[in-house]
Amino acid sequence: MNIIGGKWRLPIIWALWQNNTLRYNELKRKIDGITNMMLSQALKEMEEYGLVARKMYMEIPPRVEYSQTEAGMDLVPSLKSLAKWGKQMQNK
Repeated sequence: MNIIGGKWRLPIIWALWQNNTLRYNELKRKIDGITNMMLSQALKEMEEYGLVARKMYMEIPPRVEYSQTEAGMDLVPSLKSLAKWGKQMQNK
C-alpha cells in the first residue's frame, strides 16, 4: 500500500494506463487538481518503485515522456478488481 497509497498515485497510474505515454503537461491536464510539486514528487517516487518509466529526449526544448513499466501494467488488473469490489460495496 505504501507504493500505490497517497492521493495522486492511482490517478497517475490510471492516466498512464489509458494513454500509454504522456508528456508532463499532458499528464498534468489529465489529473484535475494536482499541483506541479505533487505531480513531480509522485512521478519521482513511482519511478523509484519501478512503476513509471521516464524517458528524456535531448532536444531544445527538452522533452520528457512518462509511461508505465511492466510492473505498473501488472498492477492495473488488481486495481480494476478493487474498483469493482468497491462499487459492489457501495451498492449494498
